[in-house]
Amino acid sequence: MREIQGASSLTDQVVQAVREAVLSGELKAGELYSAYQLAERLKISRTPVREALLRLAEAGMVRFERNRGFRVLKRDPQEIVEVFHLRLLLEVPAAGLAARNADDTLVAALRQELDAMRAMADGGDDARFMRHDRQFHQLLLLAGGNARLAAVVDGLRDTTTTLGTSTVGRSRNLWEIAAEHEPVLAAVTARDPDAAMSALRAHITHTADLLVGQLTDEAGTPLSPAQAELLGRPGPPAGR
Repeated sequence: MREIQGASSLTDQVVQAVREAVLSGELKAGELYSAYQLAERLKISRTPVREALLRLAEAGMVRFERNRGFRVLKRDPQEIVEVFHLRLLLEVPAAGLAARNADDTLVAALRQELDAMRAMADGGDDARFMRHDRQFHQLLLLAGGNARLAAVVDGLRDTTTTLGTSTVGRSRNLWEIAAEHEPVLAAVTARDPDAAMSALRAHITHTADLLVGQLTDEAGTPLSPAQAELLGRPGPPAGR
């Protein structure tokens, strides 16, 4: 596990370090670990480690065991299904509202974020790409005039990030993700609510399919009919 350093908060860095260690297999699902030993490995105090573990526990990635430490949990596809079910319920209608009320300022701001995403894809900068991706979605949500809705969706995206799930480099690349935003921008530019909702639904559902597919592959169990229904699918996701 890499040593903690840099400008971001220690807690954020510990969250990232633990996620990376779980993904790499350095920290294994089902195993029990000590927060004290983790702090020693990272060469930092126990306070940011405990804060990070509390955040990861809230997201369902680890579980504390009294007087013993923490256990890494297997990532449950159901968590991602529920997050994306909520995103579909919240973001798709908001995209229609954004297209209906779009002005030149919103269109220009969305285009700027998409251009930035393409630039980050060219440079292979995953972290900055995802910041512009998130801002693109936030602009659509805020265009409806509901800041609370935008905050809720931001929290849902935080949950996905904290769980360490990503399609980048596994199911698709950054350029492919950017391309999925192009029909959304075109629909908003045309002030076409139905097309905007359809394009955003396709993008969010595709992301969900890929992420859930990765997790069901890890778990060795297929997506259940009930889970597929939450994602608007008649059955398990198509081949990835």
